[in-house]
Amino acid sequence: MPTQRRLETEADFQEAMDMKYKVRVFQDNHQIDSGGVIIRFDSKTIVVQSSVSDLAYHSRMDCEFFEIRK
Repeated sequence: MPTQRRLETEADFQEAMDMKYKVRVFQDNHQIDSGGVIIRFDSKTIVVQSSVSDLAYHSRMDCEFFEIRK
């Protein structure tokens, strides 16, 4: 069963990016992205890549991020 962990701190996001953990993104209690990996982040935006040409830009203030480990 996969383990989910909420990403909140800079260290959480850095670990998820370095280890290439898949993430789920929620906004207003709805899942808006799943299965991508974090390729970049700053204090306002998280960039998630799901495939070679599929990039999504998510606001850190408006979204919740969860890492998925198997």
